[in-house]
Amino acid sequence: MSVGQTGGADLTAKLDLIVEKYESIGKQLEDPEIFSDIRKYTELAKERARLEEIVERYRRYLQVKQGIEDSLEVLATEQDEDMRALFEEELQALRQEQEELEVQLARDLIPRDPNDDKSVICEIRAGTGGEEAALFAGDLFRMYGRYAESKGWKVEVLSSSPTDLGGFKEVIFAIEGDRAYSRLKYEAGVHRVQRVPATESSGRIHTSTATVAVLPEAEEVDVVIDPKDIRVDTFCSSGHGGQGVNTTYSAVRITHLPTGIVVSCQDERSQIQNRERAMRVLRSRLKALMEEQQAQEISQARRSQVGTGERSEKIRTYNFPQNRVTDHRIGLTTHKLQQVLDGELDEIIDALAFSDEQARLAESTS
Repeated sequence: MSVGQTGGADLTAKLDLIVEKYESIGKQLEDPEIFSDIRKYTELAKERARLEEIVERYRRYLQVKQGIEDSLEVLATEQDEDMRALFEEELQALRQEQEELEVQLARDLIPRDPNDDKSVICEIRAGTGGEEAALFAGDLFRMYGRYAESKGWKVEVLSSSPTDLGGFKEVIFAIEGDRAYSRLKYEAGVHRVQRVPATESSGRIHTSTATVAVLPEAEEVDVVIDPKDIRVDTFCSSGHGGQGVNTTYSAVRITHLPTGIVVSCQDERSQIQNRERAMRVLRSRLKALMEEQQAQEISQARRSQVGTGERSEKIRTYNFPQNRVTDHRIGLTTHKLQQVLDGELDEIIDALAFSDEQARLAESTS
């Protein structure tokens, strides 16, 4: 889909506005007073850097368009065959470049997700299937950990409820890294596994689920929480099978009174550390909730992501007997089950990102 094919005048006007914004930010960054606000300066510098590539591409597009017009003018009057051949060859190359630039510029105009640059808070919970669901939740946690490792991202467990067999009833963790949310946001939803469980003696295939929520991590400036709006309870941490880890009240449960959101953290021995981790999770959940209320089309809100955990709500199936992984949203199937569970997710995520891009492109140019 090109600039010319999608209402050229309208899109050209949008690109002109981007150039104006780019130049305006440049002037703001030249103002000495901006250096007194490091946060604002950093945000403006990052935004200008992001726009610079688009502006340079648009300026090149205008040059190419002018070159085409000039070549056509020459060809309208040129009689020399050798000169005509040269200009026709140049015209063909310019038209090819124009088409490529139009495709790229149309993509540049797709509304940008403001959370794409953020790190994430990921929550995985065992769904339908008992102990097998908990084991599958553990498999997903390890899968994302390996994917993060391949990207050079940092993983930090914030809260977990492990089971005796090595699974998780629930595990909440942060993944910090460049544009982590832009990649992992497509993982949100109900994941289904079909396999013979380690706990099954008769060899029957079971179907279990785990839910995954992926939230953009909110900074303190993104969500301001009034201390009067939270209730903090402390209790003794417990380990596998309910055994006591310590006798101090280091575990923390925070309840956000206006929304009823409850976050518990007990993995650290320090009450201060557990409280800090719980607040990180709470801020991210509140951010997602606010965005859901402000704009229904924002799908990363936690409740819309995880559903109820029923098998019928699946977004992806991991079928062990067939060595198959199927993403039901785009109908993609790959027979590389073990590689996927080992963190090789780019093939699936790339396809989901492309599908999302095409949908948003169609919406933005309709």
